[in-house]
Amino acid sequence: QVQLVESGGGLVQAGGSLRLSCAASGSIFSINAMGWYRQAPGKQRELVATIPNGSVTNYADSVKGRFTISRDNAKNTVYLQMNSLKPEETAVYYCNARITTSPAMGSIMRNYWGQGTQVTVSS
Repeated sequence: QVQLVESGGGLVQAGGSLRLSCAASGSIFSINAMGWYRQAPGKQRELVATIPNGSVTNYADSVKGRFTISRDNAKNTVYLQMNSLKPEETAVYYCNARITTSPAMGSIMRNYWGQGTQVTVSS
């Protein structure tokens, strides 16, 4: 089994900062891309940022220059540093990772999602 566990969400005032973390654990052989998505009430889930297995990063246009995604491969963890937060960015933030399970678990590659962490930005 594989699990993604997010942490770091909470309530912050507009203009403030939060740092999200997502740790993958379980029968992992390798992790390819990792990323963050968010879903606001009544809206579809949208991409925030992704980081493939390397130094390349991708961001939604709306967060460029304010959010930074990074990963620690030794800890199977991805981070999202969010600065200058806006009220419209209130949402549940989800971690995503493309993981290949261990040979004992069939060496299956698939996408996994965390349970989500609430980020609320007050005006």
